Amino acid sequence: MISIENISKSFVLHNQGGVEIPVMRGASLTVAPGECIALTGASGAGKSTLMRMIYGNYLTASGRIMIGDLDVACAAPREIIALRRNTLGYVSQFLRVVPRVSTLDVVSEPLLTTGTPCTQALETAQELLARLNISERLWSLSPTTFSGGEQQRVNIARGFAYPYPALLLDEPTASLDPKNRAIVLAMITEAKACGAAIIGIFHDAAARDEVCDRQLDVGQFTPGTMV
Repeated sequence: MISIENISKSFVLHNQGGVEIPVMRGASLTVAPGECIALTGASGAGKSTLMRMIYGNYLTASGRIMIGDLDVACAAPREIIALRRNTLGYVSQFLRVVPRVSTLDVVSEPLLTTGTPCTQALETAQELLARLNISERLWSLSPTTFSGGEQQRVNIARGFAYPYPALLLDEPTASLDPKNRAIVLAMITEAKACGAAIIGIFHDAAARDEVCDRQLDVGQFTPGTMV
């Protein structure tokens, strides 16, 4: 479902005379349906950079990033938008939503954009929010007013609302108490059982061991030099 072949990435510091910093070189990875791969490595090794390249937020200098039949590395913007709508989900560490939009609408939006009837989309959103212990009295409010742990659970509910064939998870259990952490890990396991190919960053080693089938040390692809 996900195939990454020999991708590279550099950042150019235009405010420092155009210094080029190579941050990744020759990264390769494959993820089958129903498999969860953990990205590991020290801080700064490039884990989040790799995730952003897969999602299409960062351009790649070389290589291919195949999500199904689409090469994200050279895809047009409209193709990336369609991919994110129907195929590739992303649960980031931070909730980014339009202020004043209700929590229920935030969670149901991925379903509505794929043509799910409104009633069904709202029912799914309600079920997820209840499962993740977001109080019903909060559903009509904007999640921008919530605590960090509540925002993370809204983020997870939104990311799991639609059954994406591929998922990117950036610290999905961060800021969670043990009860909600267990619920999120169960949701990841269920998504795998439904055939989702998952790439995740888990600093929680116990969570990583519970849901991940393999690990990839991203540090091996870090050049560590300046040119």
